[in-house]
Formats: sequence, structure tokens, C-alpha cells
Amino acid sequence: MGIAWPGLAGATTTDPTALALLKLPATVADLALAGIVGYALRARPRWAVAGALAILLSPAVWYISAWWVQFESLYVLPMLVGWALVVRGRPGWAAVAIAIGLMTKPQALVLAIPFAAYYLRRFGLAGSVRAGLVAVATAAILWAPFVASGGIERYLSNLAWYTDLFAVLSLRAWNPWWIFQELAGGGQLVADNVPNMGAVTLRWVGVAIAGLLGAAVFRWVWRRPTPAGLAWGLAAACLAAFVGLTAMHERYSYAALVFLVLCWPDRLAVGTWLVLSTAVILNLVAAVPPEGLPGSVIPVDGAIGIAGSVAITGCFVATLLGLRREEPPSEAISGGA
Repeated sequence: MGIAWPGLAGATTTDPTALALLKLPATVADLALAGIVGYALRARPRWAVAGALAILLSPAVWYISAWWVQFESLYVLPMLVGWALVVRGRPGWAAVAIAIGLMTKPQALVLAIPFAAYYLRRFGLAGSVRAGLVAVATAAILWAPFVASGGIERYLSNLAWYTDLFAVLSLRAWNPWWIFQELAGGGQLVADNVPNMGAVTLRWVGVAIAGLLGAAVFRWVWRRPTPAGLAWGLAAACLAAFVGLTAMHERYSYAALVFLVLCWPDRLAVGTWLVLSTAVILNLVAAVPPEGLPGSVIPVDGAIGIAGSVAITGCFVATLLGLRREEPPSEAISGGA
């Protein structure tokens, strides 16, 4: 991008070339996500087309990437590639893709939980260790160009600064913490890093909740190490973090919208996706409207925010139910063949 447009760093927000270049990576990633999802569902052509269009045309997808210029799709794409490779028995190349995803955004870390369960069950401890070494080598190669400039230290310091900047129960993300914040804060943001029970903060309470939910996802993917089980697990892991952790942003449920489509035409998956997509769209527009302040188009707080929080939390429960079910042969994902 820098080579193509040297003036990018100093460009204004009205520069169409700069805006197009900034939006291009995430938008291309969205196109790739749609293509991979469609290919995974190719055994049922109509569902393959529907799944690809669900990614391409959902306002929750293009609002984040093509309009808002956020980069959620850039970590979801390598994770999806990792899913497509590992379910076809290519754990080494899948580990490379997963490592790329993990190095892209911290939000990808929760997706390592279902992958870990799948690797251990399907490839054993030795195979999992080999894949882990491949992932570590990939991460080292990615970091190598930046080490001399203090890249790792600067990344960690920036992450700490970012975490402190948004140290609230929920940054307009509709989840249980948003409901708690509404009731306890009267519509105001509530800090999550203030000790309430000795040295314990609500942030650590959220970490404990998300950890327990993640452990449940790990266990059930272990019990169902299939392409569909891993897809359900990835969607569940994403939403476990979204509903369990504090300081969530409204767009951090993005990955679940992608991985749920892999479970189509399962009725529970279709219904959950429709509810989740609707709630996420409303949450995005309420939190960051096209113009004006949060809530100027759709109320971000009040009854709508609470209803949206209940809906997204319910979708998380639905992903756990989908993950726990026995998998009928007729519902197996074609990509696992």
C-alpha cells in the first residue's frame, strides 16, 4: 500500500485513492471468505450460493470492512483457511494459516481453543506438538523484520495502552456486561479495572467467565472432532469471548457470522445466523451510525440494547447446543470429505 500510494500517511479523510487503498485489504478478504465458504458447501449448490451471498451481502460484513475500514476479516480469513486445511488432513499447512491469523489481531486468540481440541483429538499429542512448532516458526518469521526496531516491545506497549484506553465493561457491545452496565451505570460507561472484591476487578471476573466457557467449547470439540464440530466450536469460541469478556467492541462477534455459515443447512445454524446477523447489524449501526453520535439512528441503550444483548447471548447458547449435538451423516460438511 505504501509503495502504491506514497502519500497515504499524510492523506486526508476525503482522499478517494487513500480511502480505497485502506478499504481494499479487508474487502478483498471478505470476497475470499465468501469464496471459501461457498466451496466448503459445494455438495449442496444452492446452499453454497446462499452461504457465499450471506457473507457478501450481509450489512454486518460490508459495514465493518467496506464502510467502517476495520480489519476483522483479515484475521478471520487465515483462520478459515486453517479450518479448510485441517479438516482435509493437512495439519502442518493449517498451522501456518492459524499462526498468521493469531499474529494479525489479538481477537484471534480465542479461536485457538477449538483448534487445539481438534488437533489433540485427531492428530494426538505428537502431531499437535509438531503443528505447534510449525506455528511458532511461522510467528518467528513474521516477527523477524520488526525485531530490530523493537517491534515486539512496541506491540505489547501499544496493546497495553489500547487495553487501558477502553477499560470499560462494554464499549457499546450488546452482551451481558452491557446489560449490567446499563443497570449499574445508568447509561454511563463503567470502568472494569477498579478493584471491587479485594484485588479482584470485573475485568478478571470476565476473564474467568470466558475461560470457563472456553473450556466447555474445548471439551465439546474434543468430543466432536469433525468439520462441522470444529465450525460450531469456532463460532462458539468467538461468542464465548464476546459475552464473557469485558471491554468488548460491537464488531468482535464478526468471526461467528462466518463460521456459522459453514454449518448450513443445519436449521439451528441457519436460524442462529439470521438472529445473530440481525442483532449485530443493529448493534453496529447503533454504536457507530453513518452520521451523528452513537444512538442517533438506533438507540444503543435502553430496551433495544438490552433486547439485542439477550439475543446475542441466546445465539451463543445456540452455538453450544449445536456443538453438543450428535452429528447426523446427512449434515456433515462437504468440505470434510
